[in-house]
Amino acid sequence: MSQITEEQLKTLQEKVGAINNAQAQLGGLEIQKHQLLHQVGQVQGELQEFQAELEKEYGKVSINIQDGSYEPIKEEEDVPVSELAKA
Repeated sequence: MSQITEEQLKTLQEKVGAINNAQAQLGGLEIQKHQLLHQVGQVQGELQEFQAELEKEYGKVSINIQDGSYEPIKEEEDVPVSELAKA
């Protein structure tokens, strides 16, 4: 059986090893990504629940998340489309 040189074998092994290492790292990153996406979804759900609690207590308001101040949200009246066309 014929063989490649020791130097060629070493180079080949290094290149294949580098690819395998990179693929393993990518797999780890994909797992972290999946976990973070799950975490974001969970926190978004918690935020929606908390916003519902705040709305029960304060009504429909816009809250400044920097200083906690809030002001009522002005709801637009239902205006018939025919009225909008006249404006």
